[in-house]
Amino acid sequence: MIRGLYTAASGMIAEQRRHDTVTNNIANLNTPGYKAASSVNRAFPEMLLYAMGGSEPSPNPIGKLHTGVFAEESLLGMTQGDLVESSRPQDLALVSDIQVNGAVFDGSGKYVDANGNVVYQPQAFFTVALPDGTQRYTRNGSFQTAADGTLVTADGFPVLGVNGQPITFDGPWDNVIVTADGRLTDKTTGAPLPGNPQLRLTRIDNPNDLIREGNGLFRYAGEPGGIAQVQAGDRVEIRQGYLERSNVDASQSMVDMMAALRAYEANQKMIQYLDRSLDKTVNEVGKV
Repeated sequence: MIRGLYTAASGMIAEQRRHDTVTNNIANLNTPGYKAASSVNRAFPEMLLYAMGGSEPSPNPIGKLHTGVFAEESLLGMTQGDLVESSRPQDLALVSDIQVNGAVFDGSGKYVDANGNVVYQPQAFFTVALPDGTQRYTRNGSFQTAADGTLVTADGFPVLGVNGQPITFDGPWDNVIVTADGRLTDKTTGAPLPGNPQLRLTRIDNPNDLIREGNGLFRYAGEPGGIAQVQAGDRVEIRQGYLERSNVDASQSMVDMMAALRAYEANQKMIQYLDRSLDKTVNEVGKV
């Protein structure tokens, strides 16, 4: 009975984390470039129960018992979000469809070959610099222009070019055309801007190596060989005047939130039932 209390309590904690994950997705439904997260639950190892004592010479096996569940991790869904037109020259959206050796990826960006090997679809990101000199990656292309002409994120972090330096342009951005490969050209003449600036697009081979840090930024925590600049044949392009919408499925998120709530309530009812049973055992049966 005490084991049942622990099992139900662990279920409540896991469902609470699942509910928090879904509500965070819903809260960022209109955040450009936001990638939905999903909570993954895992069961604790099973226990094999035995009845000890009695006339049997050896313990009598009763059966297996699950000892609870816990929220193991939150997985990011890196599928492409829909594009919405904004007409702002600083708004940039990434369209990424990187292929790997003819793999056919499913809706979650995963491919399993005949030998059971799992391959994840690489993804492209804008590259930004933090004040400490480290780099972060984002799909939120809602950029702005600082007072000195530097292209920055909504939080003021500079957007980097292929040379590792911030993208800077002193003139009005209404006169700037950003090509599909990230080059900045003059709208009137079509010539490259001074310094031939080009946005730095970073390719992450396994998106699961990214850690969300908030404000649309990701930190790479994988092997050095799993990150590189986007190459010409990677099927990645930039759309100026567009933003990538969140890839959150609002309808499915509402279903998941209600399912987490119902599962939480079921575990709560089980704890109340076990508590009443313990109350009878201690205060009534114990008196007989």
